[in-house]
Amino acid sequence: MTRYSILDLAPVPEGARPGDALRNSIDLARHADELGYTRYWLAEHHNMVGIASAATAVVIGQVAAATRRIRVGAGGIMLPNHAPLVIAEQFGTLAELFPGRIDLGLGRAPGTDQMTLRALRVNPMEADRFPDDVLELQALLADPKLGQTLRAVPGFGTNVPLWILGSSLFGAQLAAAFGLPYAFASHFAPDSLMQALDVYRAQFKPSQQLARPYAMAGINIIAAGTDAEASRLFTSAQQRATGMVRGMRGYLPHPINDIETFWSPSEKAQVGRMLACSIVGGPETLRRGLEAFITRTGADELMVAAAIFDHGARVRSYSILDEVARDLGMVTRDLAA
Repeated sequence: MTRYSILDLAPVPEGARPGDALRNSIDLARHADELGYTRYWLAEHHNMVGIASAATAVVIGQVAAATRRIRVGAGGIMLPNHAPLVIAEQFGTLAELFPGRIDLGLGRAPGTDQMTLRALRVNPMEADRFPDDVLELQALLADPKLGQTLRAVPGFGTNVPLWILGSSLFGAQLAAAFGLPYAFASHFAPDSLMQALDVYRAQFKPSQQLARPYAMAGINIIAAGTDAEASRLFTSAQQRATGMVRGMRGYLPHPINDIETFWSPSEKAQVGRMLACSIVGGPETLRRGLEAFITRTGADELMVAAAIFDHGARVRSYSILDEVARDLGMVTRDLAA
């Protein structure tokens, strides 16, 4: 059966400050901790006024401290932006403080634009080292070997579970070769989802961390009391995606009554492809959509994003999803996952 988890991009709504978004994230995480969600992940993005989770490890620490049972982690850390030793120390610290509850998802993309990449003092060619950096990071988090002189302190011996994130076949092949769980970013880049899952499962090699393939698929779920209410809430995500098509990134906008007056036909088509892995509606629509998506993908776990302007509506959306998921017999929290 399929597990379900939360991807929180710590959205900053129009008229709000990053601190408001981060406090909302902590509140949502506390709420999820009482429900059946397996994980609560945050992601590294830079120079984006609408996303407050740039200092990802710091935010993860705050969320983990505010919760008791749910796993907390990165979905993900953009490893080319960092030295593996630094990430091992950061997540080793988190693992020492919150044992058995920390995940570390790793991405190869920079999570930002080229100008900001330069400000991070990162050479764009560092992405080519990604496979080697993953192995280096894994070794730094493992039990030290005899004669090993470089150790991550904290970090060594914590064996923080690593995940490979991606939206292409590269990540699928790497996760399969290293025997790691794989998370596909189908919530915003769904085109290669099925091909990537097939490649990952076909090429998977068992490892010390994982005996058999474990695939996670990202999906947008906007749930409300009625289909009409959910569709209106979804216009915030649709407007934001349209802004990306236009080359503009900003705060999460207020929902609007008529999205058709906002975008052009070509923009509508592009956003439709970008957000193709979305379920928007009331409980019955959500039920049908979940059954169809799980059947199509065979995903072991769903990572659910919900870009909803009003925090109360976002909390309610995740509550409705939890109710429907339980009715469908989906797996509730399992800390051994």
